[in-house]
Amino acid sequence: MSRQSVERIRKIIQPCGLSPQKSKAIRELSKILVEEHEGVVPQSFESLEKLPGVGHKTASVVMAQAFGVPAFPIDTHIHRLAQRWGLTNGRSVVQTEKDLKSLFPESSWNCLHLQIIFYGREHCTARGCDGTVCGICRELYPKRRKAVATKK
Repeated sequence: MSRQSVERIRKIIQPCGLSPQKSKAIRELSKILVEEHEGVVPQSFESLEKLPGVGHKTASVVMAQAFGVPAFPIDTHIHRLAQRWGLTNGRSVVQTEKDLKSLFPESSWNCLHLQIIFYGREHCTARGCDGTVCGICRELYPKRRKAVATKK
């Protein structure tokens, strides 16, 4: 990828969205991996987060899924679900990550974040569930009659 033009990368990743910025980041990230890391993806949060286009969530996904390091990647969907389910009252993904890490054993983090994502996609979508229709919402709050407003 480090040898490809930004335009070529953009055409490849266009279906993912935000391709102009992502394509530049992928090209620069690829150059850095080749030049500074001998073509090997670094295995630390600090090194990953220094790469263009890699924030804390992406670094957490890489550490968890590629290297098996316990991490709890939090995206906006997990953030909204955790609020809806009463697992956090945090206004930021940083607070939500801290809260979820304190609630669940470290050994479950790598699988649990994926389970929440998949459950949410199927049953409790970020914008499509009002907090009264999915099985978890109904189980947690059987007397709930009004939709829950989540903080972004």
